[in-house]
Amino acid sequence: MSIIDELKWRGLVADCTDAAELEKKIAAPITLYCGFDPTADSLHVGNLVPLLALRRFQLLGHFPIAVAGGATGSIGDPSGKTAERQLLTQEILDHNIASVKVQLAKLLDFETKQNPARLVDNASWTKGISFLDFLRDIGKHFSVNQMVAKESVRARMEDRDVGISYTEFSYMLLQAFDFMVLCRDANCELQIGGSDQWGNITAGIELTRKKLGKHVFGLTLPLITNTDGSKFGKTAAGAIWLDPKRTSVYKFYQFWINTDDRDVIRYLKYFTLPEIISREEIESLGKKHIENPEARSAHKKLAAAMTLLIHGSNAMLSCQIASEILFGGSVEKISEEDFSEIVGEVPTKEIEKLKLDGAGIPLVELLVHAGLSPSKGQARKDIEGGGVNINNVREVNVARAVTSSDLLFGKHILLRKGKKNYVVVTAK
Repeated sequence: MSIIDELKWRGLVADCTDAAELEKKIAAPITLYCGFDPTADSLHVGNLVPLLALRRFQLLGHFPIAVAGGATGSIGDPSGKTAERQLLTQEILDHNIASVKVQLAKLLDFETKQNPARLVDNASWTKGISFLDFLRDIGKHFSVNQMVAKESVRARMEDRDVGISYTEFSYMLLQAFDFMVLCRDANCELQIGGSDQWGNITAGIELTRKKLGKHVFGLTLPLITNTDGSKFGKTAAGAIWLDPKRTSVYKFYQFWINTDDRDVIRYLKYFTLPEIISREEIESLGKKHIENPEARSAHKKLAAAMTLLIHGSNAMLSCQIASEILFGGSVEKISEEDFSEIVGEVPTKEIEKLKLDGAGIPLVELLVHAGLSPSKGQARKDIEGGGVNINNVREVNVARAVTSSDLLFGKHILLRKGKKNYVVVTAK
């Protein structure tokens, strides 16, 4: 299967210049690039589609280049933005690039001898060029009429409240310059990016043709949205980051577990790599999902695959154990560190440890204290009905008392009423 066939099967081709010619060109290994502007010190899940596309090309023998936008990042890409970006200092940009390099090493292979990936910073070829030289050598090749016609620019110009600054208007020239330089210096013949980058990519193709007389290509990938129309990778708490300091590994895992049933097979195609999940397995999961969506087999596989890819096998196993506990699994295997992830995901209530010493506290009182039952009378009914669990063990004895011996790690009690109503009671 060619890389184009692979991308088409996964639904990852939005648009392409000279598709027939490109398919002939990639019959042999070529060099391609994708750029990212270091606007934060971590990538987020929205960055994964283009960066994993680089990895897919690499797996099939091509030579990927990841371009860190030390130059373009200091300007800000207006594409898909409804407001002017906040300009970053050079110190912040340098910090962000250094941080993201670590994450890229998990997605691209920089060590292989056959077709190693490369990471370059476009500041390295722009910092020595004067403003006048850039205008004379690059700017003269661009028609303002053509630039204004680009969707990313036109949308901002039509918004009278925001508009677009000359700074962001010039972004297209910088990205086009990147493509020309990479073609000239690294024989790069293909640029990939999200569909919002089409205007910037075609500008680079034109500049390369005019300056170098070479024919290069562009390929865009779809911008991912959820079936309900919401933006992919965004939650009520904000973006889902790849850095565990910004988004905990457990929250990262749960993000994929909570994928809408209508999106899960699509996301398995978009985000997983064949070395982790094969095409045949995805198709099999698709059939199982149609037959029995309640089993959530596809969701579990997606969450495991993505956590393995970004955070490693140990983190994946810990998340699986923690997740199973919130679906009623045994607490015996979980470590205190992993349990702490659960504490951050469910409501918590404190209790004086002294109340658990000796005879302890009646379970009916603890259920009321935790807010799981509105009264002792209702608590008794909940227990008798078999809906109450202590540390995921069902309790039907109304006279049951909870003592310090029930504490997990000497600190916590996991109470559950029904299937999903959890409270962690922590002894202080």
